[in-house]
Amino acid sequence: MSNSDAGRSLFKTHRRPGGAIVAMLIVSLAFFAAGIFRPFTSVTKLWLFENQISVYAGLGTLWRAGELFLFLILFVFTDIFPFVKINAMLILWLKPQLAHAQAQQLFKFVAHMGKRSMLDVFVVAILVLTVKSGGLASIKVQDGFFLFCASVMLTQFASLWTGRVVARLED
Repeated sequence: MSNSDAGRSLFKTHRRPGGAIVAMLIVSLAFFAAGIFRPFTSVTKLWLFENQISVYAGLGTLWRAGELFLFLILFVFTDIFPFVKINAMLILWLKPQLAHAQAQQLFKFVAHMGKRSMLDVFVVAILVLTVKSGGLASIKVQDGFFLFCASVMLTQFASLWTGRVVARLED
């Protein structure tokens, strides 16, 4: 690290990719928050009754039903992990006086968390729900699903780009 870089954030020392990555992470955080609270699916039963289900409402339903194990799994993997991952990446880019070795360690942590993504689980769950409902219910994917997916994709792109920057850091 050169003397001129001491005390400066990764964002300040790598402005060009940093600006784009930080913007992607901020948009990702907004999409994540909206995706959690917006309807994820809309279920119409017997062509008469329609329920819109968000991640937040689904977690509340699991909690009230006493399904603690399912609640914890979904809460950790759909709320906690993505939130921590996005914020850890923002810290990596914005925290002043973060040594290159610390940045590399923090990125390893973020990369490890990324492997625990639950996007594939959501897709499988929606497919299973669709198949099991047969002709009794109709399920439509709503905007919360797309916002959540967009958040995951933006975070993945930001993570890949950050990985390339962090890999070139030298102390």
